[in-house]
Amino acid sequence: MMRLINGAAEARRTLPQLFAGAVLDQYEEQERTVRNILADVRARGDDAVLEYERRFACESLRADRLLVGSREIDAATDLVSPEFQEAAERAALNIRRFHERQLRQSWMDFSEPGKILGQRYTPLANVGLCVPGQKAPCPSTVLMLAVPARVAGVDRVVMITPPQPDGTVNPGILVAARLAGVDEIYRVSGAQGVAALAFGTESVPQVEKIVGPGNLYVTLAKRAVFGVVGIESLPGPSEVMIVADDSAPPEYAAAELLAQAEHGADSSAILVTDSGSFAEAALQYVEQQLAELPRREHAAASLAQNGVVVVTKTLTEAFALVNERAPEHAVLLVRDAMQQVSAIRNAGAIFVGPWSPVPLGDYYAGPSHVLPTATTARFLSGVGVDDFLKRTSVVSYSAEALTAAAADIITLAEAEGFAAHANAIRIRAAAAN
Repeated sequence: MMRLINGAAEARRTLPQLFAGAVLDQYEEQERTVRNILADVRARGDDAVLEYERRFACESLRADRLLVGSREIDAATDLVSPEFQEAAERAALNIRRFHERQLRQSWMDFSEPGKILGQRYTPLANVGLCVPGQKAPCPSTVLMLAVPARVAGVDRVVMITPPQPDGTVNPGILVAARLAGVDEIYRVSGAQGVAALAFGTESVPQVEKIVGPGNLYVTLAKRAVFGVVGIESLPGPSEVMIVADDSAPPEYAAAELLAQAEHGADSSAILVTDSGSFAEAALQYVEQQLAELPRREHAAASLAQNGVVVVTKTLTEAFALVNERAPEHAVLLVRDAMQQVSAIRNAGAIFVGPWSPVPLGDYYAGPSHVLPTATTARFLSGVGVDDFLKRTSVVSYSAEALTAAAADIITLAEAEGFAAHANAIRIRAAAAN
């Protein structure tokens, strides 16, 4: 079922081949489809959006039903259990508290005479959130996106999520949206939803940034509209990479692998260990636990396609493989796990020790679960308050301070061949004197 690889060298040869599907440039046909949809929505607005939604999601969707009304949101509360409502409230509180610690402070420096230098942090005016909701509704993703946006101070938070075949929206998603402070919810999905947010339509407002995960078409659409609007990243299929030694319970590692695998066939689950006997035990537990899963077909397909167990000589080799793969989730099931955190340079999130499984972060702990995938954790971070802020420099010099710096600035400008730049300084310096 899962592929067993002996040695870090063989892993380095094999892993890039297994996960080549994460490279977006290979999807030329899908990209053409996406670009056609984007152009169509830009040209025809709601008419195009409705045409695609009727084709892919809800045949009876009407223009006056794109915006989810307050009555439907009110009714959703009665369609979820009290236990769900309470759990979502506690999760939202954890997420809010975590992200409040990320808030930035604007600053001004008056330390040098005649000079004021500063930095302002300004919330975005409006953002669009993409929330999956068709194959696997994700109320948790609403919280993981909308709460940080609200903490950042975004004025208007707009959300798109797919309608069900009968036109309704998953009630858990609606409850989470109200709890998190989402202003508007639209029954729109896919590339057409991204286009609506990027360009605006008669019903859907144009936003400044689009944030959140989706299927391949959503990801390709986000990449295509970058520059018209901002995006946070291009989240792809879910990933986990576990580093374990023989002190860890192998059944924990097996459960962690399956938790990622049940997302679907394109998810990846990797275990790296310096113990051959641990690897064998974990594989046995994977088979046992898989047989009991309701979504075992999804998990089995994922493990057959993207499930790998690597046996290395040392944990140092294991950590090196993690840093090369830069997984969405890294899990440390090793002795003195907290002391090993610094060994992981590249990961979306690190889950430390036997009592910190990835679902803890997926739903409840506080950090957003919208994380970089496909090795982009080498240079990207998970969604946070910073994704909803702009940083702006502030510069103010007095006449005396500018005159003192004028010769240096003129020299640098003329070295680059920009005479007008130099002249802008020279004129002011002359006036100051």
